[in-house]
Amino acid sequence: MQHSTTPIWHPSAARVAGSHLHAFQRLAEAAYDRPLPDYHSLWQASVDDPGRFWALVWDYCGVIGDKGNTALENGDNMLAARFFPEARLNYAENLLRHDGDGTALVFWGEDKLQRQLSWQQLRQLVSRLQQALLAAGIKPGDRVAGLLPNMPETVAAMLATTSLGAVWTSCSPDFGIDGAIDRFDQTEPRILFCPDGYWYNGKQIDIHDKMQALAAGLPSVEQFIAIPYLGDAVEFAASLPRTQPLSDFIAPFAAGPLHYTRVDFNHPLFILYSSGTTGKPKCIVHGTGGTLLQHLKEHQLHGDVHHADHLFFFTTCGWMMWNWLVSGLASGAALMLYDGSPFAAQGRVLWDYAQQWQFSHFGTSAKYIDGLRKINLSPATEYRLDALRAIFSTGSPLMAESYDWVYANIKQDINLASISGGTDIVSCFALGCATLPVYRGELQCRGLGMAVDIYNSHGRPVRQEKGELVCTRPFPSMPVGFWQDEQGSKYRQAYFGRFDNIWCHGDYAELTEHDGMVIYGRSDAVLNPGGVRIGTAEIYRQVESIAEVLESLAVGQRWQDDERVVLFVRLREGCQLDEALTVRIREQIKRGASPRHVPARIIAVADIPRTISGKIVELAVKNVIHGEPVNNLSALANPEALKLFANLPQLQH
Repeated sequence: MQHSTTPIWHPSAARVAGSHLHAFQRLAEAAYDRPLPDYHSLWQASVDDPGRFWALVWDYCGVIGDKGNTALENGDNMLAARFFPEARLNYAENLLRHDGDGTALVFWGEDKLQRQLSWQQLRQLVSRLQQALLAAGIKPGDRVAGLLPNMPETVAAMLATTSLGAVWTSCSPDFGIDGAIDRFDQTEPRILFCPDGYWYNGKQIDIHDKMQALAAGLPSVEQFIAIPYLGDAVEFAASLPRTQPLSDFIAPFAAGPLHYTRVDFNHPLFILYSSGTTGKPKCIVHGTGGTLLQHLKEHQLHGDVHHADHLFFFTTCGWMMWNWLVSGLASGAALMLYDGSPFAAQGRVLWDYAQQWQFSHFGTSAKYIDGLRKINLSPATEYRLDALRAIFSTGSPLMAESYDWVYANIKQDINLASISGGTDIVSCFALGCATLPVYRGELQCRGLGMAVDIYNSHGRPVRQEKGELVCTRPFPSMPVGFWQDEQGSKYRQAYFGRFDNIWCHGDYAELTEHDGMVIYGRSDAVLNPGGVRIGTAEIYRQVESIAEVLESLAVGQRWQDDERVVLFVRLREGCQLDEALTVRIREQIKRGASPRHVPARIIAVADIPRTISGKIVELAVKNVIHGEPVNNLSALANPEALKLFANLPQLQH
């Protein structure tokens, strides 16, 4: 693709001067005893000497705990590297460092519920939960699970769990029964928090049958704790085995001082789950110190999150962005929590929320921004967004046209930061920076302390050329390992199986001339017609600029000893894929991408399958069109959609 040579946004001198990064840069110059005049020089120093860099992050962000004398051991060996081997700290202690009447959490549940908790109220709830978990016998290393909406009690239950050195793991309540059991059966939680139901798109969703099945399918769970959301958690709990309402669980305990169990830097904190589209989901274990340090760095040095900012990210508890969001408490931010459909109230619900609570940071998915374009909502003309300084976008590549749309329709003076990383690292490899310009279609920079590069098929670094996204030096939020992978063989194969001692992430990407990054999609979904590698995002970017197309999915079909590109499109209601529209789609792809990107077949489908976290599943569709099994249907939000792709006559010739 042609990359932009002119920035679409520049930060003001005042914004740069008041940023965390500006202050950190001065600290780093003193520590490194040399000038670091720009972002790239700071990034280079951070990857050349990661131990010194991460020790500086610890100090600048004021991490509570014992740092020890060593920042990094075995730094030349990614698998053997250990950050802060002598450190002792507690995640919850760092997140609950504030007290008093200031706002800690705000919650909107579509248009049904609005609540807020002060720091003092949050601490009191965590204290009572902490005592209840202790009374239930929870000890360091035990797993506590949540099948929960993104609500205040979820944050409090996680904080109470991690305050004790126990391990938190969560899914959202829209997970199917098999999907939830596939995850929690592997990690064997002793206690599981659930709601008495939830709302979505104005509908009340009953989960009684789901909880009955989980009680039967998860023998490790000694107690289910029902949190009131729809109404009567007491009645809900009474109808289920091994279940009690939250009110009964914490009733014996008055709020008191919090106690924190400090643990090793790599002590397990969270277990996250891969999408599981090719088999049972991997259970990815993330450590206490690495998660905290990485999130503090990303929030403060990249996102420029300050004390009392209002930080919002649209996420469920089944996506790593929830874990990323809640760490914002450690920077003193008030978390803006939301549960429900982002398109409730004709797409206005999140902007009503943003205006009422004056969000400083608005996080969402590229799909949501594209959805706003399609419904012709222009927040800039309908809302006062005076406090809004940054928009974060992730989940899939943000198209260049979406950058134009955001600046024209949301706010002109804003840091639009497309960010990319994943569940594997519970953070980002490339992301935004409040002191750098924004170029349309590009992620602004590689993350500080992240030795990210692009390798070609020969394992050599390349610039302004597409290739594999790799990381060549250790970083603290590498997983501690996979659950029940005692020898580490699955972990090594997942990330180090391709290049020796180099993390290969599985993204197909490019470094641009101004050191930004473009992500073209997952490298295992890369198309290869005629031996030319094509990222699916390049096709989506063109197709989804066409008004009739709501979304699209491209796969490679094995055909006559080669591969041909097949494009599936979901159209707006009332639209048809006639010859004229087919020609327009082909012409748009040819003109905007290249003739090689033009699909051999374009087929309209009623739905496109996606994971529960909202990502389209190209590999599952590829399996179906080749008559191959899809191993884990429970990872999909709409597995029935796969039937639309089976035995299509258009693919037989």
